[in-house]
Amino acid sequence: MAEPSAALSPILKQATPVLAARGEGVYIYDEDDRRYLDFTAGIGVTSTGHCHPKVVEAAQRQVGTLIHGQYTTVMHRPLLQLTERLGTVLPEGIDRLFYVNSGSEAVEAALRLARQATGRQNAIVFQGSFHGRTMAAASLTTSGVKIRAGIGPLMPGVAIAPFPYAYRYGMTEDQAVEFALREFDYLLATVSSPRDTAAVFIEPVLGEGGYVPAPPAFLTGLRERADRHGFLLVLDEVQTGFGRTGRFWGHDHAGITPDIVITAKGLASGFPLSAIAAPSALMEKAWPGSQGGTYGGNAVSCAAALATLEVIQEEGLVENAARMGERLRAGLAEVAAAHPAIGDVRGLGLMLASEFTAPDGSPATEAATRAHQIAAEQGLLLLTCGPHGNVVRMIPPLIVTAEQIDAAVEIWGSAVAKATS
Repeated sequence: MAEPSAALSPILKQATPVLAARGEGVYIYDEDDRRYLDFTAGIGVTSTGHCHPKVVEAAQRQVGTLIHGQYTTVMHRPLLQLTERLGTVLPEGIDRLFYVNSGSEAVEAALRLARQATGRQNAIVFQGSFHGRTMAAASLTTSGVKIRAGIGPLMPGVAIAPFPYAYRYGMTEDQAVEFALREFDYLLATVSSPRDTAAVFIEPVLGEGGYVPAPPAFLTGLRERADRHGFLLVLDEVQTGFGRTGRFWGHDHAGITPDIVITAKGLASGFPLSAIAAPSALMEKAWPGSQGGTYGGNAVSCAAALATLEVIQEEGLVENAARMGERLRAGLAEVAAAHPAIGDVRGLGLMLASEFTAPDGSPATEAATRAHQIAAEQGLLLLTCGPHGNVVRMIPPLIVTAEQIDAAVEIWGSAVAKATS
């Protein structure tokens, strides 16, 4: 028999050197049983921590009864129960759901719905956006050329507007909002006529683009323009939803109601599940046959999502994300104050980042990379983001405690000091 010769694609690169053997709460353990504080949460996925007992029990119970009930062939109770339960946390008036597996699939489903419902073809996105890697989702993504390069031509009908990234522009938040809304209106006058615009897609906080929150005034301005011109406002809550920002939905900080909500990541504590949600009057405009899929709404994932919602409510995890987020932000600000290489600390709730910049204001990518690597060596797992990879982000599970926050900040301070000395 030939020796095994298959291996993972050489293009796949690990952010940390850890070979995970098990996870428990906020910690990951490697095969030597070394413990790491996991402030990546699987890129914001393990919202209730690794292997929360309630989620594990729900998934194990479901595996023993029905693993897969394809939901356009047969219906199953976990899907119906999850849909009913989500109705208690979705924005008022948004009462119809369609399930798929990943954030990219949900983004594409939202785009399909928006085009069919409005009879218009164009979508507007924002500089720094990340909406996925599949072809349409990649066409909506501008967080970095690595998502778009070498696969063109991309899907037509996408216009890109400035995002109010105040730190990058050297503006106050109010100035950045005024600038971005003015440029959005200019785009409507020069690139995508309102009569041709089906939807605006926006993340409440830029994810891969650098963890930049959308100021409430900006989201309010987009809501007003969507109402005025008749296009849809689509909130990509893949990373910001389910309590991550200290509110249940990221757009709750602005007090607006979107037309379509996209959710994934923290929805099922690590099981693949995503969804789009919209009002009945909008969802029924989808064309027959336009919604479907083999694995969408998987029974085990739905059972895990139900348990996730119970844990979030019972353990007050949205409130904990707000409190612990304030504590983490204060700690990151102290580290930044001591190290000029960090030019900005920002984010919402437990979705926070530190941007490294050189004295001339250019991206300090090497310093960010070194700090990220040293933190991993010292037992703290983090991720980088931003077009230049000069932003280090922290996304701990929502169950994180004050003691774990303080331990992470201590390691981070040490890593930054070594990386910038």
